This record gives sequence, C-alpha cells and structure tokens, in this order.
Amino acid sequence: MANKYVLPALPYNYDALEPYISTEIMQLHHDKHHAAYVTGANSALEKLEKARSGALQVDLRAVLRDYSFNVDGHKLHSMFWMNMAPAGKGGGAPGGKVVDKINESFGSFDIFKKQFSDAAKTVEGSGWALLLYDPEANQLVLTQIEKQNLMHLAGMQILLGLDVWEHAYYLQYKTDKGKYVDNFWNIINWSDIDSRLGKVIV
Repeated sequence: MANKYVLPALPYNYDALEPYISTEIMQLHHDKHHAAYVTGANSALEKLEKARSGALQVDLRAVLRDYSFNVDGHKLHSMFWMNMAPAGKGGGAPGGKVVDKINESFGSFDIFKKQFSDAAKTVEGSGWALLLYDPEANQLVLTQIEKQNLMHLAGMQILLGLDVWEHAYYLQYKTDKGKYVDNFWNIINWSDIDSRLGKVIV
C-alpha cells in the first residue's frame, strides 16, 4: 500500500492541558484510541486494495463501514488536538474572522457558547459536537454526530469539534460530562479555528 494514514504528534506535551484535561487521559486518548483509528483505517484500505487485486475476499459493506469509522475518528482527533491550546494560552473570547462570523450566525458569542455546550452535553451515547461552515448559506452551523461514521456533511468544513466519547473525560470527570464541556472553553484554541475559517470563507 503506497500511502498510509499516520498518527500525528500532539502539538504540546501530554500535561499541557492540565488541570482541565489530565495527563493520563491525553496519553490514553492519543496513544491508544487515536492510534487505533489510524491502524483501523490503514487495515481497511489494505483489505480493499487486496480485494481489488483478487488476493482477498471481503465483506465490502463491513470493510467500508470500518474504513468510515476509523478514518473519521482519525481526522476528527487530528483536528481536536489542534482545536485546543495549553492552559493559559487558550480560552477566552475569539477574535479575527471567526468572532464576526459567530456574531453574524448566532447573534452573539454568548449565545453560540451556550448552544455549542448544550449540543455537546446532549449527544446521545458516544459522539461529537461540531461547528461547521456552510458555504452555500455563508454561515456557521452546529451539529451533533453519534459515534463518528459518515459524519461529513456535504460541502461543509468542520472548524471545531468536541469529543464527548467517555474515553475523552471519564477518568477525570466520571459521569460529569457537563463539567468537562464547561472546562473545554478554558483551553479552546481560537487561533486554530480562525485559521480554518480563513481558508474557506467567502
């Protein structure tokens, strides 16, 4: 297989998000969970390649489902790490183009923050809360996804994702997902989100 997905290094140390996300969570989340998505995506691609050459018989539907789940997990986590900044360097209110677009799309930053938090806190089971840019409507929109299969909304760019699978918070927050979501705002990396918006906004 010529090309493979690669686990990206974290852009900061494992303990950089303390006290909001523990070192232990970051180690397990990145080194185990994210790494497993990378391995799974590469395995699915290898099976598809062998099936095309006739070297392997596969359940195509199952392999494509595995590919979707794992590659989406990989891409979402790769963004998630960048969406956060070390404690003391992130958080606060946004600036740049993203604050203008938030005000235009949601009415105010406070309204956006509440709606995004509510979206994250009310995901059923395992999943994500996402902020996307819709170029057709030229506005920011929110969505929830369960798990992470087929999470791409056609033509929309994901700018911000908050992982609310239990592995993202349970070791530290137990069943208090709400506190984890509230603390996320202390380490959100607005510079990264503004940069993502700047690449797609009209």
